[in-house]
Amino acid sequence: MGKLFLVPTPIGNLKDMTYRAVEVLSQVDLILAEDTRTSGKLMKHFEITAPLQSHHMHNEHSTLASIISKLKQGKQIALISDAGTPAISDPGYLLVREAIANKIETECLPGATAFVPALVQSGLPNERFIFEGFLPPKKGRQTRLMQLSEETRTLIIYESPHKVIKTLSQLIEFFGADRQLSFSRELTKLHEETFRGSIEEAKQHLEQKPPKGEFVLCIAGKSKK
Repeated sequence: MGKLFLVPTPIGNLKDMTYRAVEVLSQVDLILAEDTRTSGKLMKHFEITAPLQSHHMHNEHSTLASIISKLKQGKQIALISDAGTPAISDPGYLLVREAIANKIETECLPGATAFVPALVQSGLPNERFIFEGFLPPKKGRQTRLMQLSEETRTLIIYESPHKVIKTLSQLIEFFGADRQLSFSRELTKLHEETFRGSIEEAKQHLEQKPPKGEFVLCIAGKSKK
């Protein structure tokens, strides 16, 4: 039997790549990458020569059998995403589940994940929190927001720059304009920004300053009073 490694990659700053991640990627027989063009640049930077194979949300069902077959043949395979830790709002869960079902060893290296630094520096309670990832794009979105508005733990949501203002408007509708929020964008990059204030203030801030980069929204839980 081979082994499946899940290897986090930097979310922006290449210096966040760990020595161990480079070592594992340099030694495996195959690297499964969400976008081989994006990951190819990372591999070139660290002089990693293992072959890359495309593995993303649109083909992960059709490639599972062949990957499991390679692992059964003794191949050492690593899974990476474009940025951050595989399976966290990225492909990975299906492959890990299938590997476990086939009694193939899996190992996830610790490393970069966008929501952790965003939460820690938000100033909101972080001893208990709920990670929601991306909200449903259409079907079930309002129902989910209604459910989350009652959550008393700090809530974490991922959002894209072209949808973030619309999402903030919906949060105002369901959570109230005064609910406290912190958002971080462009984490670890040159133009990293963290904003703290009410949801309404965050919306006004981004309306005056066109949003760029991927956003992590940290929203205060509903008061228990």
